[in-house]
Amino acid sequence: MTIPLESDLLRTFVAVASSRNFTRAGETIGRTQSAVSIQMKRLEEIIGEPLFVRNARGIDLTGKGHQLLANARKVVSLLDETADMLRADPLQGEVRVGIPEEYSTSILPEVLAKFAKKHPDVEVSAVVATSCEFPEAIDNDELDLAVVFAFPEAMRGELVFIDPSVWVTSINHDVHLRRPLPIAMYERKSPWVTGGWCRDYALQSLGEAGIDYRIVYNCNANNGLEAAMRSGMAIAPMSRSCIPGGCRELTIEDGFGTIDPGRVMLQVNPRRQGPVIVQLEKTIRAAFTSGLSKH
Repeated sequence: MTIPLESDLLRTFVAVASSRNFTRAGETIGRTQSAVSIQMKRLEEIIGEPLFVRNARGIDLTGKGHQLLANARKVVSLLDETADMLRADPLQGEVRVGIPEEYSTSILPEVLAKFAKKHPDVEVSAVVATSCEFPEAIDNDELDLAVVFAFPEAMRGELVFIDPSVWVTSINHDVHLRRPLPIAMYERKSPWVTGGWCRDYALQSLGEAGIDYRIVYNCNANNGLEAAMRSGMAIAPMSRSCIPGGCRELTIEDGFGTIDPGRVMLQVNPRRQGPVIVQLEKTIRAAFTSGLSKH
C-alpha cells in the first residue's frame, strides 16, 4: 500500500529534524509552534509510527524518523530546485559569500557546484575564514552574505542549522582520561567573545565538569586541531558535523557535555539586495539541509 506523503509535511519534518526544536523549526518555515506540532502529529499518523522522542537536550529522531529523513531531504531539495529552474530568469552579476573554515570541505563545494550549474553567468567570490570575521566584513560592504556561528552576543540573521560544539578525541588514544587534561585550542581572537572562537565556552565547560586541564596546543585552523587529536597529543573543541574519521565526540558518559548550542546563522548585507543574492541564500539553505544530513 502506498503511503500518501505530502511535500508540505516533509518540508516541516526536515525543519524539525534540522533544528531539533518545534519552535525554531516554525521560525525557519514561517509557521507557529502549534502548527508545526499538528503537522508532525499528522505525519506520524500517516507513517503509523512515532518519528520523534524527547530527551534532556530536546527532540531527537526515532529509528523510523532517521529512516524517513534522508529521503525527505532529497524530496524537499528536488522540489525547490525544480521550482527555481521553472520560474527563474537567467541571472547575471556577482556575489560575495563568507563560509567558515569548518564547512570549507562540506557545504562550500556543494553550494558552489549547484549555484554554478543553475546560474553560470553569475560570478561568485568565496572567502573561507573564521566566522567571527564575517559580520564586520558585511558591515564594511566587503561581503554580501555569510554563514556565521552565532554566540549570544551576536545573534542576528536567520538560523539555518544547529551544530553544537563538542569535545573530540582520537578513538586510538585515551587522552581524555589524563589529568591534567591536555587540550588544543584556537588562539585567534574574536571581537565578540573574549579569548577567541569558543575558547571561553570551551574552558567554562571543563570548569563546570570539574576537569583540571592544560593547553598544550594552539593553532588558527581546524586542521591544526585535527592534527593534535590524531596524534594523541590533546582533545579539542569542534563542531559536531566536522568530527573527522578516526575521532569521536566525548559525551556525558565520558564526563563531558556540549560546549555551546551551535546556532549557525545566515547573515545578509542589508545594503545589498537582488535576485542573485536571494538565489545564493536558497542554495546555502538547501546545502545545510541536505549536505549535513548524516549528522
